[in-house]
Amino acid sequence: MSNYHIKSLEEYFQVYRKSVNDPELFWSEIAEEHFTWRKHWNNVFSWDFSIPEVKWFEGAELNITENCLDRHLHIRGEKTAIIFEPNDPEEETEYITYNQLHKRVCTFANVLKDEGVKKGDRVCIYLPMIPELAIAVLACARIGAIHSVVFAGFSSTALSTRINDCDAKMVITSDGSFRGKKITNLKGIVDDALKESPGVKTVLVAKRTNNKIKMKKKRDKWLQPLLDSAYTDCSSEVMDAEDPLFILYTSGSTGKPKGMMHTTAGYMVYAGYTFKNVFNYTENDVYWCTADIGWITGHTYIVYGPLLNGATTVMFEGVPSYPDYGRFWQIIEEHKVNQFYTAPTAIRALAKEDLEYTAKYDLSSLKVLGSVGEPINEEAWHWYNENIGKKKSPIVDTWWQTETGGILISPIPYVTPTTPTFATLPLPGIQPALMDSEGKELKGNQVEGNLCVKFPWPAIARTIWGNHDRYRDTYFSAYPGMYFTGDGAMRDEVGYYRITGRVDDVIIVSGHNLGTAPIEDAINEHMEVAESAIVGATHEIKGNSLYGFITLKPSANGKDRDELRLEINRMISERIGPIAKLDKIQFTEGLPKTRSGKIMRRILRKVANKDTNDLGDTSTLLNPEVVKNIINEAL
Repeated sequence: MSNYHIKSLEEYFQVYRKSVNDPELFWSEIAEEHFTWRKHWNNVFSWDFSIPEVKWFEGAELNITENCLDRHLHIRGEKTAIIFEPNDPEEETEYITYNQLHKRVCTFANVLKDEGVKKGDRVCIYLPMIPELAIAVLACARIGAIHSVVFAGFSSTALSTRINDCDAKMVITSDGSFRGKKITNLKGIVDDALKESPGVKTVLVAKRTNNKIKMKKKRDKWLQPLLDSAYTDCSSEVMDAEDPLFILYTSGSTGKPKGMMHTTAGYMVYAGYTFKNVFNYTENDVYWCTADIGWITGHTYIVYGPLLNGATTVMFEGVPSYPDYGRFWQIIEEHKVNQFYTAPTAIRALAKEDLEYTAKYDLSSLKVLGSVGEPINEEAWHWYNENIGKKKSPIVDTWWQTETGGILISPIPYVTPTTPTFATLPLPGIQPALMDSEGKELKGNQVEGNLCVKFPWPAIARTIWGNHDRYRDTYFSAYPGMYFTGDGAMRDEVGYYRITGRVDDVIIVSGHNLGTAPIEDAINEHMEVAESAIVGATHEIKGNSLYGFITLKPSANGKDRDELRLEINRMISERIGPIAKLDKIQFTEGLPKTRSGKIMRRILRKVANKDTNDLGDTSTLLNPEVVKNIINEAL
């Protein structure tokens, strides 16, 4: 069966039909032929979206690290598994073979065991993009501990919220991180977070920047001496197919972040399968995804997907603009990268710079270009296609989410004809549906609605950690019997899907999903703020920027407005992280509200985007005069 690597459009349609008509046979063949198991499953899957409950490969036993590492050793032991490209191009690149990676993962796993970490314990990882991050993730999986990686750009408050939510008993961090010219004291952020997280017993600290940090007796330990004295052999814990593998937090449109919980077997099968097809990976390719492992893209398409396929995966610590805007292209030339996967934000930022940055590097090794994080706009697509792919490397505009575990809609390179801005067709096993506001499915083509999925796929998140009711309410209540993605989409005349954006109060800024509610909560804690509303404004680089409409209390009269703006952004930075700072703050006498007291964000979005000619129906507004003033002040 060639189910595993689709090579023509005709074959795609055959495989897709099979995956929909007989999903049990389809997924069991893929699982059986391409992965190693300790024990076979009794049942391929069972599901009920009304509860909701989904199980894949029930009764099977395995360990994902045996599939990522051990099984490759006899044929690919000396092949490079990870290329670590440091922030500073003067620092030496590190090449880690499968043999070395296996040994380092086992050693790290033994350190975790020596420190009392057991199967089912949660370990929070707050590290920069250094090899220890990938190794820590795999070491947890090796012993059955549940990893929860937190992006190292988040604030101490955001970190402690996540530590407390999953009740992590250990944090793995480093003395600091390098990003461009900036050094961040990550250990200091962890120390602040742990003032609010008493459950953490141990902090392991990797050395990276050598800046001065405080070490707390008994709790904090340098990682390297522990690695030096640990055994290098570690047998892998036998895991049930549905045992948790990791928790990853995603911004909620309301309240605290949601800990999406992914399990072992289904995630593994789907990550391996989608990586192979979406990136057309062949044996000696060098693959590079520029994401951070703090996001789902890094989990599935830097660590698990590539290693499950015995690939060589690049890990880059730095930023695309340091030491200059040619950094990405220099890395592609140096390592002869074949597949390159990045975000539209990065593409737009680089497209703004002089073409000499791309022209001086040899990009002829590229075979596939990928885009992730938000729909890519047409201008960026054409720039990417012409200047990076030289019109010969297909662009895979991938759509998926933290909740989905892997890519759901995407072209398959050299198979699916591409159209700019379209994610094109669902991958095998994915059954999308467009729904109208009445809850009816929109059949046929040339329709637009809310994007749902009718049938489970192996990598769907199983729950929100510790809050199954919220999981059901968020994803399965709007359209009973379906998974609701929270995104809108259109289907064109040939059946291609184009994602039109979020339909809830989540704004995608530079590929980061930012819920407006937590940002508004942070702003409203300012003593001079009465209320606030955040909307997205179109931004030529970031896709969207955050625009805040803020009503002050009478006590703020006479206070310096610029100073207040700085204070408000400082509070956001401290509570959520610098990524959530507002680009524009407009102080208002009030916010437009309906008679039931709901803020009419639709009007604020139009103001933020300088589109106030037609405000639509405003008859339900309680205070229409406020709108005039907001528009006048915005101009």
